[in-house]
Parts: sequence; C-alpha cells; structure tokens
Amino acid sequence: MDSERTAPVPTRRRLLQGAALATVPYALLSGTRATAQARAVDYPSAEWQPANASNYSRSNRPTAYPLDYVVIHVTQETYADTLSIFRDPEKQVSAHYVVRSSDGHVAQCVREADIAWHAGNWDYNTRSIGIEHEGWVDRPEYFTDALYEQSARLTAAICTAYGIPKDRTHIIAHHEVPGSDHTDPGPFWDWTRYIRLVNFA
Repeated sequence: MDSERTAPVPTRRRLLQGAALATVPYALLSGTRATAQARAVDYPSAEWQPANASNYSRSNRPTAYPLDYVVIHVTQETYADTLSIFRDPEKQVSAHYVVRSSDGHVAQCVREADIAWHAGNWDYNTRSIGIEHEGWVDRPEYFTDALYEQSARLTAAICTAYGIPKDRTHIIAHHEVPGSDHTDPGPFWDWTRYIRLVNFA
C-alpha cells in the first residue's frame, strides 16, 4: 500500500512524451512493412494480400516445375470474401491473384514461385498461375471492361515472364483442367476478347 503512495503520478507532459516515443518505432516499422510488401509482389501494380501458408505449397518455380499455363477462374464470391477465404487455414484453397470487378484492382495472394491450390489437379497446380476474377459464372455484369483489361495485362506479363504462349492452349479455363468439376469462368466469359487483349497488352 505504501509503495502505491510513493509511485510517481504521470503528468500530461510525460504522457505526451511517451506517446511521441511510441510513434517513432511504429513509423519505422510501417516503412519496413511497405518495403517488404513492395518486394513481395511479382506483378508491380498488385497489392500484397497474402493467403495463409496452410493454403499453398512453397516452391521455387520455374526451377522446381516449369510454368506452362495460366488458369482463369471466377470466384463465385465477392472480392473481399475471396481474400478472407484464402486467409482461412481451414479452407485449403488459394490462387496467385484475384482481380476485382469494379475497377480491375489486382491482389496477389501467393508468390508465383509457390504453388497455389486452385486447379484441383496437382500436376496443373505445379505448372500454372491461377487468376481468380470477382463474380459469378451466370452474372456477366461482373465481367467489366476494367476487369478484362487489367486481368489481360496481368496474364500478358505472366506469359512474357515465363515464355508461356499467349493462346487458348496455354491460357485455359478452370473447367478445362483434367478432372475438374467446376464450370468457371462460364459461358459469359468472352474468350475472343480476352485473348486479343492479352496479345495487345
């Protein structure tokens, strides 16, 4: 009880000094985080939104496995919900990228060197980059100009980086993966337009 009486009472000045000191390391840490995030993305205009490490396999592609395909998906969820699913270690699913419908904003969730669990076929997972697109297979209004254009730029950059031909043999639908029970990207996905945009990007 006596020790409580002799403890110094913090003054307003001391509180302000402590708050100022507390913000210095945070500012330094924030700068470090921003730098780390900038290094984390493979596609320069992507935002780093990492999947949980339980939802993909670490690798060293293309050394460990050649990269031969880009697999096109549609989320069947909102952009935000898709990112939440990829962060949930119980879901056991991820993709390398997610493209937002409204403005074509790109999030990277798994490094290209690592193996995302997106295709439902291990061989294709090891040899592909998976791109999810916000929307539903039966709601073409989600396939906006911005989504097509930004996704095509992303796919073009991936194909250029790994020498993947920019054609329908190598840029494939999720439903074209052997053994897939999915239907995405569905009948409203405009493949002719998309491949043209990829080749002109």
